[in-house]
Order: sequence, then C-alpha cells, then structure tokens
Amino acid sequence: MKKLLFILLLFVSTSLFAQDADVKGTILNNATSAPVEGASVSVKGKLAGTTTDSKGNFSLNVNKIKLPLTLVISAVGFEPIETSVNSTDAKVGVKLVQKAIVLNEVVTAATRINQSILKSPVSIEKLSLKAIRENPSFTFYDGLQNIKGMEAVTSSLTYKQVNTRGFNSTGNSRFLQLVDGVDNQTPGLNFSVGNLFGASDIDIESAEVIPGAASALYGPVAFNGLLSLKTKDPFKYQGLTVQIKSGLNHFGESAVKPQGLYDFAARFAKSFNDKFAFKINASYLTGRDWYATNYTDISASTPVAQRGPNNPGRDALNIYGDEVSRTLPGIGLVSRTGYEEKDLMNYNVYSLKLNGALQYRINNNLEAIYQYNYGRGTASYTGSSRFDLNNFVLQTHRVELRGSNFFVRGYSVAENSHDSYNTRSLAQFINRDWVKDLNGTTVTPDKADDTWFTRYAAAYNGTVNGVTAHDNNVARAFADQGRFLPGTDAFNKAKDASIHNYGLAGAGVFSASKFYHADGQYDFSSAIKLFDLLVGGSFRDYRMFTNGSLFDDKTNKVTIQEYGSFIQAGKKLFDDNLNLVASLRYDKNENFKGSFTPRFSAVYTVDKTHNFRASYQTGFRNPTPVDQFIHLNVGPITILGGAPNNSKGMNVYENSFTASSVSAFGAAFGKAMQQGTPFPQAVEQNKGLLKKSNVAYIKPEQQKAFEVGYKGLAADKLLIDVNYYHSSYTNFILNTVVIQPQNTILGSDGNVTTAAASDIPNGKVHAFQLYTNAPDEVSSQGASAGLTYLFDGGYALGGNATLSVFSLKNANPNNVAAFNTPKWSTNATLGNSNIGNNFGFNVAWHYQTAFDWYGTFNGTLPGRVDSYSLFDAQVSKKLPAFKSTIKLGGSNIFNKHIYQSYGSPAIGAIYYVSIVFDDLLK
Repeated sequence: MKKLLFILLLFVSTSLFAQDADVKGTILNNATSAPVEGASVSVKGKLAGTTTDSKGNFSLNVNKIKLPLTLVISAVGFEPIETSVNSTDAKVGVKLVQKAIVLNEVVTAATRINQSILKSPVSIEKLSLKAIRENPSFTFYDGLQNIKGMEAVTSSLTYKQVNTRGFNSTGNSRFLQLVDGVDNQTPGLNFSVGNLFGASDIDIESAEVIPGAASALYGPVAFNGLLSLKTKDPFKYQGLTVQIKSGLNHFGESAVKPQGLYDFAARFAKSFNDKFAFKINASYLTGRDWYATNYTDISASTPVAQRGPNNPGRDALNIYGDEVSRTLPGIGLVSRTGYEEKDLMNYNVYSLKLNGALQYRINNNLEAIYQYNYGRGTASYTGSSRFDLNNFVLQTHRVELRGSNFFVRGYSVAENSHDSYNTRSLAQFINRDWVKDLNGTTVTPDKADDTWFTRYAAAYNGTVNGVTAHDNNVARAFADQGRFLPGTDAFNKAKDASIHNYGLAGAGVFSASKFYHADGQYDFSSAIKLFDLLVGGSFRDYRMFTNGSLFDDKTNKVTIQEYGSFIQAGKKLFDDNLNLVASLRYDKNENFKGSFTPRFSAVYTVDKTHNFRASYQTGFRNPTPVDQFIHLNVGPITILGGAPNNSKGMNVYENSFTASSVSAFGAAFGKAMQQGTPFPQAVEQNKGLLKKSNVAYIKPEQQKAFEVGYKGLAADKLLIDVNYYHSSYTNFILNTVVIQPQNTILGSDGNVTTAAASDIPNGKVHAFQLYTNAPDEVSSQGASAGLTYLFDGGYALGGNATLSVFSLKNANPNNVAAFNTPKWSTNATLGNSNIGNNFGFNVAWHYQTAFDWYGTFNGTLPGRVDSYSLFDAQVSKKLPAFKSTIKLGGSNIFNKHIYQSYGSPAIGAIYYVSIVFDDLLK
C-alpha cells in the first residue's frame, strides 16, 4: 500500500500540471438551451474523461490519443450521445435531449463488458442514478424490492436481505453482492448484511441485478444471482454533497411509541487536471429498530388445540428461554419462563460508513485506484436464533490497476464481531443465574434447570407449605421466585456477563475472521477482431478465527483457499443481428473437486429494437467456511463441518450408526430387557436393527438453468421485458445426525459387532450433527413480465409481475433447502421528476402472495408469511438557487405491519423528510 501511494504521489508531482492537447466544448439542454452542469464527457474506448462546470463548459486532455476520436456525453435525466472530434482546434457544441427515463441503459454485469441492456444475453435489471435519487423508500437499498424478480427480507431497520429466484433466507450465502467489485460478505457470516456495511445513498451511481445463476462469470457465491453496486467516480462526480434526513417509525404499536430516525451523509470529491482525483464519504444512520413481538405458541410437543398463553409448556416465537422444557410425571409438559426479545436485544441500531478513495490516471488507458471502507453498526439478524450484531465492524481495502480493456484488483475483507450475541442463549444463561433450591440457596448454573423443574413439581403436587396445589400459574410463580426482572441491576449485570462470555459458556459471538481476494480480466476483442474474447481469473484465501468458540481454531489455523478462471467468446453474425456468446469457468476449492460452469447464450435482434434471447447456464456454490469447519461441542451433540480435514482422526463419517436405527434398536432392546431377557442376549437379538451410516463428505451445490426472453423498445416510449426460466438443483447442503460408538461397528464378516451395539445401552456413544449433501433433485420455474411507458410531460409508468413455482419431484422435503418465495409478486411505479415549478413525485406499490416460511429459527417447521402490499411515495422540490432538493416521503405509508420472514419483526411505516445539497464547492 505504501508503494502504491508513493507511485501515485510521484505521478502527481511530475504530471499533475502538464500542458497537453485539449478538447474543449459546451454541453447544453436541447429544450431550454441552458448549460448542463456535471455532464460526463469521456473518450470512447479510453479512460480519459471529465465533467462540465456550472456553465456547461469542459476541457478534456487528449494527449497521445489519435484523432479522430469519439466523445461519449451523458448526464442524469438526458439521453446519452456520441460525437466525433477531428481536431482539437474546433470547439465542441452538443445539446442533450431530456428523458424522464433512459430506456436503453448501458449495463456491465451480464457479460462483464459494457453493452446495451436491450441486448443482454440474460435477464438483467438496473437501478440508475436518476432512479436512486427519486426512490420513494427510506433508503435506496429498501427500494430494491421494486425491481422485477427481486425478493427482500427485513430482519432489522439496518438489515435487509435480497435475493432472486427462490431459496430465500435471512442470511443468504447463495447470492453475491459486490460494491465496486468487492465482495461485501462478512467472512464469518458468509453473506452480505444488506447495506449495513455498503455505500451511502449519495455515493451510489447504479445497481445492477442478475436474477438466477451467475457462477459462470462470478464464481461460487453467485449461485442465485448477483447484485452489483457501483459508487460514483470522483473524476465524474465532483464537489460537496450533503444529505440530512429525519423520520419517524413505530406508529400504532403497543410495545413502543413513535421514534425518531436520523440519516446524515456527506461526500466530497475533487480532481486535479483530470489526472488525480479523490473522494471521501461519511454517513451515519440511527434509529429505534423494529420490535419482534410475535408471541404465537409454537411448542412442537403440544397439540395445536392446546397451545396458547395458558399452555404450561408454551414456547412463544419471540420469547426466549422458554424452549427449555420437561415432561413432569403427573403434570405434563412444562417450559421455563422466558424473556421477551425486547428485553434482550439492543434495539438502538445504527450504521456508520466511512469511505475514501484515491485515483490516478497514469495515462489515457491506465488508472490506479486505492479505496478504503470502514463500516460499523448494530442490527438484528434472524438465524437459528435472533442474533444481535452489536457494534459489528467490517473493513475493506482495495487496490486496482484498470485500463480501457483490463483490470487487476486485490482486496481484503476483515470483520470484528465485537459485542454481538445470541438472544436465545442469552435468555437461557440469565435463567440459570438466579434459581434457588427448596432450601432457598441459589444453585450453580449447571443445576439451575433441574432445580427449577423440581420446584415447579413440588409446588404443583402440594408438597410446599402455603402453596396451592394443582395450579400451574401458582407453581410457576413459586419456581420463578428470585427471577431477575428486566431493567433491574441484577438482570443487566447477568446480561452483560453472558454477552461478553463466548463459546458454550456464554451468549457472546466472537469472530475476527478475514479473507483476501485477487481477480482480474482482459478483453482481447480489439486485438483479435474476428470475434470477442474475454478472459479472467480469481483467487481467494479465507483466514478464520473464532478463538475456539465456533471452529477448532485455538491452536489449529482454519484456512481455505480457492481459485477460478473463465473464458468468454462472442461472435456477431448476420449483419450483427445475431450475437452468440459462450463462456466457461473452472473453480477449485482446496477441499473439493473442481467445478466447471458453462454458459451459452444467443440474442437475435429484429429491426434494431426487438431482441430475443435464449441461454443455458449453470451454477454452483461451495460450502461456506462454517459448512466446512464448524467444530462445536454442545454437550450431548457435536456439530461438525463436512470438510474431510475437519474430522481427521475422529472416524465419525466412517464409524457411526444412523440415528433412526439407534432409536429402533434402543426401543427393541428396552422391551427385551423388560421381558427378562439378559443383557448380552438382548443386545445380540436386536443388533441387526442397527445400520451403519453412509454420510458423504460435503461437496458443492449444483444448478442447471435454461432461460428464454424478449426485450424490446417500441416507438422509443415503451420498454417490454418478458422471460421464462427452468432450473434444476442437486446436492443441497444439509445436516444429518449420526451416533458414534466407542468400538468398531462392523466386523470382518460385514455385520454389526456386539461390542459396538453394547456401547449404546452402556452410554458409550456420542451424537454428531454432520454437514453433508442431499441426494435428491428438485426444480423450479418461473416467468416475469415488465412494462415501462414514457408519457408526454415526463411521466413514467412501470409495472411488472413475477411467477415462481417450486417442484419437489420425488425428493424428500427434509433434504431440500426451503424455497421461501411467494408464488406471485408484482410492482407498479409512477413518477415525474418535474411536474411543474421543479416539483416532482414518485409512487411505488409492491404486492406478494402468502407462502410458508421454513427456517432454522423455527426448527425447520413452517411459519406463515401472509400476503401483503406496500406503498412507498415521495414528493420533491428542487431549489436550484440553493443547489438543493427537499423530499417528503414515506415507506409503507399505510402503516401495514407485515412480516417478511417468520420470526422476524413486523415492519410498519417510516415517514421522512430530507434535504440534499449537491454540487457545492465545485
């Protein structure tokens, strides 16, 4: 890094104020002849570029660029244009045509090179800078849900997870999110925490979404799709921008009154002589998080008709600690008294983002970049429990050398979980700190649960003087004597102690993991001429560290290396109306066999604006570091990742019984003993019921997908986009339980040994939860259609609908990842950036049908997510004299409290007002 900075400073000192040939000109508004400030002016095929000043003037250094050249000129709200320059003596004059929405956007993500969105070989969506500025949702990231085919799940005010084409989850390791080419996932969680550590609204230039498998070009994480976020280039977007936003949420809620939300952001960028540029960003969002207050009784051991607040064995969804239960003789199922989530979770959430970048143009075809991002925040996350990501930190460093036809990039991503914790574990640990025995003595935590149930039984059975017998409420009150009440010093002390105690001894979550990544690509198309050719590759090195709280890494280093490379060739035929593209990627993780992921596509263009496409693409997903190397002994069971090295020497995969056969043997053996059969004979008679497990080591998930579609532009006013896809999936990653005896399972004759069978009733066994893959194949299919129409006067009306259908075929549903996707989802938008006197508006509507949500939070049992609709709206007023825009808006303006995943909080309305000052100090 020091060497890079030295090189940058050297180039600056020698070249910053050099006098070279310049192209000068003026950019005007075609309708008003007013100057267009901030228009981007660049040389086609080169990195050289600049922006216009307040009078629409520009001066662009074109030294060593051969004339004639082509200038590409664009600005927000205008149709881009190209113009030829034959001499540096003549002044360029260009008038841009205003457009409410530019329907023929340029996208990069689909093929990793710039191309028209109309001619993309696969489905792709784009949120432009104009759409981001006029987004009616509280943040631009919230507005992603209005993109066709996009799914969103809100776990927290500061954490929204996005996905496409099914198998959604609250922590989605099947969907890749890039920010300026940097994978935004946290190394320990193995997924991006929404935009908690991303970029601020005022620094985002565009968002591109590829729904469906994108592994052929982007590797293993892009199994379900890709979200590529691009921030603003300091050469193109200069000056000071300040955003001040304030809002309110929690309307109509019983648990909390309306609370304030605050979002402050500032960005400053400056370039010097179109050679050196820098930018700095700072943003801070804070507010009161959504409350998870669904107290539905989900006790799996209680008949549905008997569940509810009066159930002694109640297990409420968002109450924790009550999942600890016992069946007491003569009483029935009883659960411990739990704590509500609001007393355990830190709902005072925030997101701090700091960013800085240095860019130096070594010449017109070569640019060096260094970028640093620091993110710190608090969010609630719904996983196997509700987790508090408290003061979580994610840092990235990026260095890149970029040319007009290549880039080489390296970056690091490091996390620190700080004060993060598991709320369910926290409640259980607090519950074990205060229990007294029948003599009034506080017992040690290891005896607390047994003692509490003993107290309950004694009170219910009438053996405690002065306590009414056979009353569950009275028995619970007696058992709860001495319970720490939320808000008391004793409760807060116990809570703090457990949060900062990691591993099995406490609720704290510790991770200081990181990964290093390098990638690059080169476009040979200009040199080959006959066809287009693009090649690239990547390398990643994970270095995990949880200090023994999740991995066996106190003394053993947990590292994972993987690499991949791709080649993509394209050929245009029939007067460039048919474009054929084929790509092939190979990826290798050190713990698995290599995977080839091909993609073939064709786009046929009719009359320049009607484009028909078809593609076959494949995807794969490597098991995450947790899938591979978790090594967590939780007492009666050890959770063990599926990488071969993780269980080396333990003989678990090779020498264990299936859990179901052990249950069958145990029942038969117990019955035989009750009938008077001696121990050795009872074992010998029933050992044939035992089955050796046949669990394979974990391997990557696989997908094959076929897609057809059409995208066309009619009369330069109507954009039409339709598609259909069919995908098949194999090797879903899952968990299975096996029982390992101390002795060898099979003898030389291939039969179960008596010694191994005897280990079971003698208690000489240990249970393991192993990570492996499902043998079943499933499929999904879907279709989507979208229309966007531009009316006279700048009005834009858009609508889309998406159908998603899942087929289990003959698969065991217990072996398949949950689809978690509504059958139908629809969106509609209407807006105009200037209806008169610089007033504008935008309205967005989203609707989706009901479906069953399956997740680890509810023990893989289904929980209903009801159908819902959301309306977001904003009105804005531009104040040109003050270079500012005032916006008044709301998300979910009708305040419908909706759940987007089972166990997560209900999301209500946010009403806000913001003011943005732009182009200051320019």
